[in-house]
Amino acid sequence: MKEYAEAPRTSLSHSRPKLSLPKLHAGFPWVAPSWPTSLERTVAQKVGVDYDTAWARRYGVRLVRALLLENLTRPALRILADPAVCGMDRLEALEAPAVFAANHCSHLDAPLILTSLPARLRYRTVVSAAADYFFDRPWKAKVSAGLIGAIPTERQRVNRRSMDLAAELLGEGWNLVVFPEGGRSPDGWARDFGGVAAYLAQRCGVPVVPVHVEGTGEILGKRRPGLRRGTTKVSFGRPISAEGLTTRRLGEQVSSAVTALADEATTDWWSARLRAGAAANPAITGPEVASWRRAWALGGGARRESTDWPKR
Repeated sequence: MKEYAEAPRTSLSHSRPKLSLPKLHAGFPWVAPSWPTSLERTVAQKVGVDYDTAWARRYGVRLVRALLLENLTRPALRILADPAVCGMDRLEALEAPAVFAANHCSHLDAPLILTSLPARLRYRTVVSAAADYFFDRPWKAKVSAGLIGAIPTERQRVNRRSMDLAAELLGEGWNLVVFPEGGRSPDGWARDFGGVAAYLAQRCGVPVVPVHVEGTGEILGKRRPGLRRGTTKVSFGRPISAEGLTTRRLGEQVSSAVTALADEATTDWWSARLRAGAAANPAITGPEVASWRRAWALGGGARRESTDWPKR
């Protein structure tokens, strides 16, 4: 009986499970998990200011872009925007590379300027485009770089990578289209010009060509949904040399030249020249009045008929 009574205790003691603490090791979550070798690993594409646009300047892509500009973009813009181009004689002596500084009212501005340039400049020109808008997604980055040769530019602050890339391309003989306002006009009136065009011209020793685009805001403006047919005008000014000028002074001359071109586009060449000589061209930034008065001054004929904006 004693042996029978002790046997179960002995059997139970041997069958009791042993508890053991898990071994700590320097693995997940302390370090990144390993990737299964049987699965192909995808690499995230860089977007924004880090997007690499070198592929868009290869010969094959440039050839496709030129064919699209001539056979698709130009005919479409003729139908949609009916552009008139002025000042082509001012570009006859221009030797590339150069910085083209333009006002900005619409997404149509860049393709309109590109298709208006002489052929000898058109196919060797890239466009400075907002990295946070045109390069925020891989597909938008590919379309922007492929169709208009856009390069990403940081518009919220001065970015060394953006400036270095632009300067590198100018050094390689590429022309550059820049919109010194930093974005499209919200109401049709231009905003103050930044100094990016003047800085790049000074840094690379190239001229700045002032450009004024009229009418694109009525076709595809920032706050106008959809497309509507209209007429446009692209005016090229005389190239401004950066030699002997400070960056600030060069920027002021570029802004004044675009202002004179705007006056010329809405009045006539002689009157605009007289006002330019007296520094009396109407400011393209519009009157400092309420928004409804700014809209009236822009669309009600005051801009075309008078240089005195309503003050009250």
